[in-house]
Amino acid sequence: MRINIVTIFPGFFAAPLSLGIPGRAREAGLVDYRVLDLRDFTHDRHRTVDDVPYGGGAGMVMKPEPFFEAVDELSPTGPVVLLSPRGALFTHDHAVRYSLAPELTLLCGHYKDVDERVAQHLATEEISIGDFVLSGGEIAALAVTDAVVRLLPGALGDHESASSDSFYGDEGLSAPSWTRPAEYRGQRVPDVLTSGDHAKIAQFRRSLAERLTKERRPDLREGEDSGEG
Repeated sequence: MRINIVTIFPGFFAAPLSLGIPGRAREAGLVDYRVLDLRDFTHDRHRTVDDVPYGGGAGMVMKPEPFFEAVDELSPTGPVVLLSPRGALFTHDHAVRYSLAPELTLLCGHYKDVDERVAQHLATEEISIGDFVLSGGEIAALAVTDAVVRLLPGALGDHESASSDSFYGDEGLSAPSWTRPAEYRGQRVPDVLTSGDHAKIAQFRRSLAERLTKERRPDLREGEDSGEG
């Protein structure tokens, strides 16, 4: 798979994409990253990527030309995603779909906004990672990249590790985990987890996961509770 990232801060990605699962996946040949500096697609001596908004208002708006020319150079074959607070909420289903594509292109906005022509006529979709505003799309692009790359076959080395994650398949939140020591500062690991009874352990984890999902993310179970879907 190839992941393209278009940004005015290419240096932001150097360390994160070389560490952990994203780094190991690249070393294993599972993914190739291409980070493009948006300013390389400007044509003035100041390498200007923003301008004042039509109609007035505070802040600066990123110009369309550099984004279009950067994507022209890439000629991507997969989704072209603009990271935007106006986008659809990024979910595990998005990550799965992107991981099945041969190529993914992420466009990082900055300043007040991005010219709407980028969203309407260049990006194939807009994605947000939550109901909050970041200073730019770079952190969101890293989050999407990490979520996608860990799903590539061989990236984790253990499919079961991914399949027990929160949101995997039709699941809600995953059950919490404990490890050694069995007792720490007066707090003990639940006895069932040290019992060796795998059926009881599985049931304990299912029950705990269901309870946490109901308490913290009831929206993940709304369709099931109402019989919808």
